[in-house]
Amino acid sequence: MAISNRNKVGITFSNAGMSDIIFLLLLFFMLTSTLVQPTALKLLLPKGSAQTSARPMTTISITKDLQYFIEDQPIDIENLEAALQTKLGADPEIYISLHADRSVPVEYVVEVMNIAAKNKYKLILATTPK
Repeated sequence: MAISNRNKVGITFSNAGMSDIIFLLLLFFMLTSTLVQPTALKLLLPKGSAQTSARPMTTISITKDLQYFIEDQPIDIENLEAALQTKLGADPEIYISLHADRSVPVEYVVEVMNIAAKNKYKLILATTPK
């Protein structure tokens, strides 16, 4: 009489759990990569030690050859105020981040500061840590 085993162990492997984990990781990396917003402008920012917790609504950049940008869109200084008003409205609690190259003369930075003060926007000067 042959002895047979009732409980046969199968050699199969279920991929369902592994595919769920891979799908969740893919979804996580896709969502977090859209939150990162790299700046396309290469600026050498001045050094500073103060930090702020305010989140700016938009950024204004001044390159070393005195070109102005709202985020990554080039704009003339004459059209800067009108573009900011259409983009941001008249909310006095709006923060704007100003990224000016360290070689830009102060008068050009003050010009942007005057536009922000005239429209009651709060301006944050971006710096690199010391």
